[in-house]
Amino acid sequence: MPLQVRAITDDAGLAALEPEWAALDAALPIRMPFSSPAWSALWWRHFRRDMPKVRDTLRVFAVRDAAGALVGVAPMMLTCRPGRGPLCMRELQFLGADQNVTELRGVVCQEQDEPAVLGALHRHLARVQRDWDWVQWRGLRVPDPAAVLPGFSLGRQLVDLHIPLPGTWDALRARLPRNIKESIRKCRNSLARDGIAWTLDVITEPAALAAALDRLLALHRARSAIEGTVPHPDVFAAPAAQAFIAAYTAQAAARDGACMFALRVGDEHVALRLGFLMGRDLYLYYSGYDPAWGRYSVMTTVVAGAIEWAIGQGLGRVNLSTGIDVSKTRWRPERVTYAEGYQPAASVRGRVAFRMDGLVRGWSGHELFPRARPALPGHKDEDALATA
Repeated sequence: MPLQVRAITDDAGLAALEPEWAALDAALPIRMPFSSPAWSALWWRHFRRDMPKVRDTLRVFAVRDAAGALVGVAPMMLTCRPGRGPLCMRELQFLGADQNVTELRGVVCQEQDEPAVLGALHRHLARVQRDWDWVQWRGLRVPDPAAVLPGFSLGRQLVDLHIPLPGTWDALRARLPRNIKESIRKCRNSLARDGIAWTLDVITEPAALAAALDRLLALHRARSAIEGTVPHPDVFAAPAAQAFIAAYTAQAAARDGACMFALRVGDEHVALRLGFLMGRDLYLYYSGYDPAWGRYSVMTTVVAGAIEWAIGQGLGRVNLSTGIDVSKTRWRPERVTYAEGYQPAASVRGRVAFRMDGLVRGWSGHELFPRARPALPGHKDEDALATA
């Protein structure tokens, strides 16, 4: 289908696009907060940079069909290092370049439209390649990205895990392996065995949710400080990250789109996980727990309680978030795989800048025009704004 691409480069244009973008996002079969215009608009407000060494300028691409209907959005920005001057290196990347606060980013469109949308974006960018040196692509679902993005080199693949929900908790338990059933039972019984009364609070009221978020961030920070175990970085260490997630959670709560699952012992919440509601989807976001309660596997109890609550609410899916680890895979979730990688501009400047950027960041190689780049980090964006 013939598609047209228009670049939006200012806040007014971004605001004008939001209603159509929100409708496009609401029609996606799998809902996540990161594809929404609310997430991108707040992210741009809190994380945009305009400094001597790095500068971001807005590049949101609206893709429309011949009738003018919006079929795709590529929420991007042009990042220049240094911020100005003829020698700056210019990377076109998606909004959400942070310390994994944004867990998944990419083009917003129906999966069946993605090849055509990416093709239209490639043709548009080829016409203005004097303005950029390379593109960092994220969230690609097409089987062979290089077939629609000439020059693309694969960086890594990212997996999202989600659980389609049956009508009852018992029906879900029946399809789970024996080990997770036993784990849920033991986690709950271990508290009772030690005479500890507990309650799972589901917090949705905006003021109470804001206080619970403060508690989650404190416990998330405490968990990151534990040594001698699997590292868990403090994703919200930067003030901008804390301000952003507080603003987004408050905005989501105002439209009944946020909830906190909090395990309470006495008057204290000892384990919490933030969730975002979008239609019939619940996205389980970051968590935090008091290390003193770790021996009771309190987060397993919280996640099980959140899933049971979602079933009771008649929801259709619980998204366990991105990344593969046993705490998620043992629920036997379905998987969606996304590809990430790079596409240098088809120009000498683009390829040289792409290569030079790799050298500046410490990546080695012998070719002047490399065909591939090292894999993107698994838990931390290479362009982490907190350290820029």
